[in-house]
Amino acid sequence: MTQPKYYWEDFRLGETVEFGRKLVTKEEIVEFASEFDAQPFHLDEEAAKASILGGLCASGWHTCAMLMRMMCDGYILESASMGAPGVDEVRWKKPVYVGDVLRVRRTCTERRASKSRPEMGLTKFLIEMLNQKDEVVLTSLGWAMYGRRHPGAPAEE
Repeated sequence: MTQPKYYWEDFRLGETVEFGRKLVTKEEIVEFASEFDAQPFHLDEEAAKASILGGLCASGWHTCAMLMRMMCDGYILESASMGAPGVDEVRWKKPVYVGDVLRVRRTCTERRASKSRPEMGLTKFLIEMLNQKDEVVLTSLGWAMYGRRHPGAPAEE
């Protein structure tokens, strides 16, 4: 394993960054839905047109999975990630349709050094997924744990 590029100290309070680009295809929408969320508006174009959604769209869980991949590629795989205790909130704001191009905006809303584990710091991120029209299609709020570059050093908050 190589040395991580990002440690807890690299996530600054109030900092907002954007990353990622993901084109959503019909094939992956249907493939994911066939396996994990087999509702007709995720599987069949005619059923989707007749639904409240008006067209074939990704499962919300598929959208979360795409978000996770974009976060991994965007920073997590290059970080001293120690996982996460969970997600406080996920909101699906708009459907994700075939042909949408997604990107991610991450804002650090809170951060603190762990009192019980000096090698770890915690960050709370507001994650927004946007489509090509700059519409927010998903928001997520939750804490993540990262290794500290200088364990036990006084923390700048």
